[in-house]
Parts: sequence; structure tokens; C-alpha cells
Amino acid sequence: MSPAEFGNVWLPPARPHQADAHLRSVPGNVSWGLIPANAPAALRIASGQIVRIDTVSQQGITAGIDPVEFFGAAGIDPDRVLDDVKQIYRNVKREPGAGGHVLTGPIYIDAARPGDMLEVRILDVEFRIDYGVNNSGPGLGAAPALLSEMARNIIRLDLAREVAKFSQRIELPLAPFMGIMAVAPPSAQAPANSKPPGPFGGNMDLKVLTRGATLYLPVFNEGAQFFTGDGHGLQGDGEVNGTAIEISLTPTLQFILHPGAGRNMNWPRAEDRNCHYVMGMNTDLNEAAHLAILESVAFLREHAGLGAADAYALASLSVDFRIGEAVNHVKMVYGAIPKRLLSQGA
Repeated sequence: MSPAEFGNVWLPPARPHQADAHLRSVPGNVSWGLIPANAPAALRIASGQIVRIDTVSQQGITAGIDPVEFFGAAGIDPDRVLDDVKQIYRNVKREPGAGGHVLTGPIYIDAARPGDMLEVRILDVEFRIDYGVNNSGPGLGAAPALLSEMARNIIRLDLAREVAKFSQRIELPLAPFMGIMAVAPPSAQAPANSKPPGPFGGNMDLKVLTRGATLYLPVFNEGAQFFTGDGHGLQGDGEVNGTAIEISLTPTLQFILHPGAGRNMNWPRAEDRNCHYVMGMNTDLNEAAHLAILESVAFLREHAGLGAADAYALASLSVDFRIGEAVNHVKMVYGAIPKRLLSQGA
């Protein structure tokens, strides 16, 4: 993608969106805990098309608990539990050692080839239910010794007011996004466990990917083979106790193919109205930060026309480096590069 294209800002159209297709999260359209390569297509589309994608949260069913029983213990009536979740619990097999996430896909994009880049515009993210889950416990999260017993919190949402009712006195503004957006990994790495993220995207838990943002993914296989799931109603950077507000969402996404533009991408990138976002991932948090710094310097050199020393200095002065993912084995650090730096010619 050219520097001029990176500088463009698009705004999502006003709701509602006219989607070209609607992909449901039912058995046959989902993968539980794995991101495969070359699996049968759940949907085929052309570049530029818009898809509404139903997704479901894995909470409860990953622990082997019937979802009606799991949510019923918190006072959720059986008819408020999604039929999709009930069907997946009964009819979809989770392979031993697979991750916990239920992913909808794959979506094949016609003409996508290895070395291309897939642009994913997030036009909308809708709630399917008005309750979510935050779970933690011994051995979980970024402070695994903190808790001595399981802590399960069913959080109600006031969708009219767009807040989560964390407690009687604490309300939190909702900011829904998909924790997992991915293309199929390279065949040698497939199927990939859904838990750790990688160059193909995956469980990045990047909270800036809300309505109006764009994600860019390198393509490794014919058709790109896009998956999404792990809906979050709200999350802080790091997802430190291991979960966000885990919830079933329906994103509306537009897929745009850029031939050959993914050849030099080490990691996914993103942008929104105010910033470009570059990433680094590693099992070691320091190395993840180091990689994110290198990506930021490279981005500023290419798109602001700077030498290495000036780009490094500008990154130190104006780029915020944030821990997007502090759990899930592979850590992710991202650099937030203000777009004003490019508009000023740096």
C-alpha cells in the first residue's frame, strides 16, 4: 500500500449497512479452538464485498458446561441463550489440545494469493445479547498467583445507554471489538491453536479495532481464508486477568484485497481516525516491545521520509507503545503512531 493510501481516512457509513452476505455461526461454519488452512469455505466473496458475521462466545462450553446450565446459574433464562451456542455445544467437536475460542469461517476472498494484503474495514460491531462473562482464577492471566479460586462474573449490559454494569456503583462504557481476526496461517503452521496470536493475526485482543478502524493482514494461502470470533464488549490494554467482557457479537466487515502488498509485512497493522498501529509479538514481553519499536521506526522511515536516527527519535517523542496482549503465551505490544506526524510531513 502506498504512503498516500495510508494517509487516507475513511468513515464507516451510517447504520444500517447493506451487506452482500450474512454468515451465521452454526455448526458447519465454525472452528472450535483451531485456525486451519485450506478448510472448506463457509462463504466465498469478491474483494470489496461486505459481510455480516455472527459469532459466539466460548464461555461455559469450553469448560464442558451446558450453556443453559452455565448462564442459568447466573439467572439468565434459557430462551436468552443463543440457539447457535446450544447447537455448537451439542454438535461441534473440540479437538484435544485446541484453544477455547469458537471462530466463524473461513471466508475465502476470490483472487487472494500468498503475498497479498487483506484490508478488513470494521463497519460495525453489534451485540447479540445483553450479558457477558469475565472469568479468572488460579494460574490465569498476567498475575497467575493472585487468585486462589475461580472468579466468574456475569456482567449485564445496558445497551440503550451503552454501558456495562460492572457493579451497583461502577458502570463502564462499552467499546465492542473482535478479539480474534485472522487469515489462515502458513500451511506448515496449520492448524494454529486459537490462543496465541501471530503474523496471521488471531488472538491479538487489540482493543482499538472498534467500529471505524481498519486491520491489515498479510495473506499466506489462496483465498486468504478469514476467521473471526472471541467477541469483547469492553477490554483494557493487556487483558490482564485473561478475559475481557466475553460476549457474542456480529461484526459487519468489508474485505479489500491489495495484490502483492503483504510481501514485506512482518506483522498485522491497523489504523483508525487518529493513529496508525504497528505491532510486535513474542513470548518475551521485552522482545515484543523491541519488535514493535523496529516496526514503528520502519513505518516512519517509509511514510514520513525520515532517516533511522530521526525516525527513532520521533518514535521516542510521539509514539505510545502499549501492551495490547499480556496473556495467551505470545505477548503483543503495539505502537500508536499519530497521523498528524505524517500530515505535517514529520
